[in-house]
Amino acid sequence: MTKKLMVGKVAVGGGAPVSIQSMCNTKTDDVAATVAQIHALEDAGCEIIRVAVPDEDAAKAVDKIKEQIAIPLIADIHFNYKLALMCAERGIDALRINPGNIGGEEKVKAVADICRQKNIPIRIGVNGGSLEKELRAKYGGVTAEALVESAMGHVRLLNRFDFDDICISVKCSDVPLTMRAYTLLSQQTDYPLHLGVTEAGTPSMGMVKSAMGIGGLLCMGIGDTIRVTLTADPVEEIYAAKKILRAAGLRKEGVNLIACPTCGRTRIDLIPMAEEVERRLMNCTKNITVAVMGCAVNGPGEAAAADVGIAGGKGEGLIFRKGEILYKVPQERLVDALMEEIEKL
Repeated sequence: MTKKLMVGKVAVGGGAPVSIQSMCNTKTDDVAATVAQIHALEDAGCEIIRVAVPDEDAAKAVDKIKEQIAIPLIADIHFNYKLALMCAERGIDALRINPGNIGGEEKVKAVADICRQKNIPIRIGVNGGSLEKELRAKYGGVTAEALVESAMGHVRLLNRFDFDDICISVKCSDVPLTMRAYTLLSQQTDYPLHLGVTEAGTPSMGMVKSAMGIGGLLCMGIGDTIRVTLTADPVEEIYAAKKILRAAGLRKEGVNLIACPTCGRTRIDLIPMAEEVERRLMNCTKNITVAVMGCAVNGPGEAAAADVGIAGGKGEGLIFRKGEILYKVPQERLVDALMEEIEKL
């Protein structure tokens, strides 16, 4: 089991539930826009949020943002250790830094000291794109061993200054490489691990990469907090993360939606119907299975395990529960009738 650290009020590691993170894409010094985006992410199910802090204006916005949100706030900082100090003074809940790129050892010590005094955890964020040149040369490129050596070198640097409240990530855009790096890292340390496949891309491909990389590691018992990176509205990252956690068996709350792939017996326009059901149930927290089936011939039987479901027919459809048909409704009323039955559960 990994060590436990607290990011604000959210436990990470030590057997705590795997938490969901995202990152704002607003300008951090635009407090109103950033807070509005965080509220949307909170509503979607985000549990920890990160903001970029590239300059003093962004750092000065930290306390203004924090006082208007409910979830922990992490500052993402590169190169300038003074920005880390400013954020720490303004009540940041955690820092994401690469200790190797914020200056000499005295600067690292200054960050470690203030974070220790204020109980602020640090995530050491290593990724393939920023791997040290000497490690690239040593290993002949970006390898799992190089990523892990980089991360553990940064850990030792923080440990030298009596700092141990650490989380680690070793992300890259290559899924097998990312999985090898995290697997190797998990064998060498008991610090909590932040999982992600970086630069995963648009939702169509990014979801696949993230499900394979993050989901595969979670199924092996590796990982304490996750961020799905998508070239999309950050809210989409939250929905994707929730789906991955449910598929990995780590979250029970929320709907398990099953739907048939359609065939020649289908007499309704099932695909948009299934998408509408999924959309309307996005924030439903009931631990239920809902089925959207294409025909009345096999639908109720094939989805007999579903708590409630619909099966289409010509001009009308069936509402069923645990394989038992309840009643028929006109096709245009199917989804509304399904929602009414879910409300009863």
